Amino acid sequence: MPNSPSSDLLGTISSPQDVKNLHAEKLGELAAEIRHTLIRTLSETGGHLAPNLGLVELSIALHRVFDTPRDKVLFDVSHQCYVHKLLTGRAERFHTIRQFEGLSGFCKRSESEHDAYGAGHAGTALSAGLGMAAARDLAGDDYHVISVVGDGAFTCGTTLEGLNNIATTTRKFILILNDNEWSIDRNVGALAHYFSSLQETDTYAWLRERTKSIIEKLAGEAARKQVSKLVHAAHSIITPLSFFQELGLSYYGPVDGHDTQRLEKILRIASRHNGPVIIHVITEKGRGYAPASSNPTKFHGIGQYNIEDGSTSKGPVITYSEAFGTHLSTLAADDPDITAITAAMPTGTRLDIFRSRFPKRYFDVGIAEEHAALFACGMATQGLKPYLAVYSTFMQRCVDMIQHDAALQNLPVKFCMDRAGLSPDDGPTHHGLFDIAMMRCIPNLVMMQPKDEAELGHMLCTMNTIADRPSVIRYPRGTGEGVPMPAELQPLPIGKAEILRPGSGITLLALGNMNGYAAKVAEKLAAEGISCAHINARFICPLDAECILRQARETGLIVTMEDHVITGGFGSAVIELLNAHQCTTPVLRIGWPHEFIEHGREDQLRAKHGLTVEAITAAILNHPAAR
Repeated sequence: MPNSPSSDLLGTISSPQDVKNLHAEKLGELAAEIRHTLIRTLSETGGHLAPNLGLVELSIALHRVFDTPRDKVLFDVSHQCYVHKLLTGRAERFHTIRQFEGLSGFCKRSESEHDAYGAGHAGTALSAGLGMAAARDLAGDDYHVISVVGDGAFTCGTTLEGLNNIATTTRKFILILNDNEWSIDRNVGALAHYFSSLQETDTYAWLRERTKSIIEKLAGEAARKQVSKLVHAAHSIITPLSFFQELGLSYYGPVDGHDTQRLEKILRIASRHNGPVIIHVITEKGRGYAPASSNPTKFHGIGQYNIEDGSTSKGPVITYSEAFGTHLSTLAADDPDITAITAAMPTGTRLDIFRSRFPKRYFDVGIAEEHAALFACGMATQGLKPYLAVYSTFMQRCVDMIQHDAALQNLPVKFCMDRAGLSPDDGPTHHGLFDIAMMRCIPNLVMMQPKDEAELGHMLCTMNTIADRPSVIRYPRGTGEGVPMPAELQPLPIGKAEILRPGSGITLLALGNMNGYAAKVAEKLAAEGISCAHINARFICPLDAECILRQARETGLIVTMEDHVITGGFGSAVIELLNAHQCTTPVLRIGWPHEFIEHGREDQLRAKHGLTVEAITAAILNHPAAR
């Protein structure tokens, strides 16, 4: 932990103008204070620590050179915008970041005029910034548009598409490549051709080696070797790179991303340049806090931690993600056709467990979800059993491939959606509350959700038996019921629900993690003298029509419960089923409202939106069919 600051420079910053007014000699002191604030605050609130520690000097330099909100600064993904928030009048509220009704952990246009563009997914800043620049040009204005994009996002298709269109769209645009070797885990893959010869000092030798790694990252080892042969030695200057020249951009860099004065100088040069430019900035993720710099994956997005050593408490119950990685590895030990694919998130999805045991059958394609889905489809045509693990909010990008490539061709790709349902502190960009509605309409698809970590294993085993169509499994963030792991994984009968409690008055038809709530609601209803059946639905596609229709005939009310928006979700599917069979039994749908749910603790959000046990029970008792 850095020493506590001796002054309160940050306390004097209420707007970017205050940053401009600081004497250059004070900038190092300001950077230290910002890092101290980040480390102290996020130890209590959690958040994206390592990315923001690496962007301190660049954020300061941006606000000293440019004039937001007139000039537009976009942060790709925007989880590295915390310093920007501290410098744009939000320092006094910074302790509320990611807290209920507090500051968002991402840029948010409704939060501040200085947030030019809101985002929580990678690959948005370049294209959105280019659109702003085009709008500016049409209006005859002259403000600057600056997109800050991490090197990990350069593997994202939208970034490449935008890169291809810069020169034909505008002559005034600044793209900053924030090169820290990491997205969440260490970056993989390859994209562009470039290399610069630099002065032979220790610092520039290090920067040169980083530039070499960028070549390989962007275009592969062969391209790195070929470009190295073509680049002539230079002294004191940095040669523009041919790759970006071909795209119509002028290249500056690489630049030490922790030298504020050097950054300022380059940014001012770029601001006067008559044409689009790219500035290659080298930063250290987690800089200034040893636990974060030594383990940037852990501190990319982290909960509460001990400031002294960065330690975090780990509960005795494993997470759904850990159960997924463990169960899949168990299946793969007996089935050599199983492969595992991730889009730059081996640790988040816990495919690192699989990777450690089966490295040759593990594939990380970078931040390229669409490619990952098509890559899996190709594998499936050759008889393999690919499991693609992606967060639900990022799997949205794969809907086209799930429909057009996997389902239409009956390819047995296994789509595993982590963080399905509420993702509390990250908010609307990361909640997985729309996947059922997006996917259940696709023909030839099996879709399911487990009630606990043990059933997750059985569903993965079920997936492994499906050879004639794609399958999808959704499971939530965090820990489940803490049930013992099964000694042996067994496939489930496809499209069959599980009766957990018989009853004749009301049927609770619960999906996935809502079964825990349903069990408690059933007890409360029993205390009111209402006989309540509780059924674990298990399958979204296909529904257990026989079970649901029987319960509809035998009970007076069907209550569906899902961790998903109610519009187009599981409950809607049940209503459609009953309607198709001319069944008039009323259905009460319990789920999230048809809106973007804010960030906050899960208990706070459930209380606000009526998804607590007490609120669900009250809604049932107030229904006319329950009386």
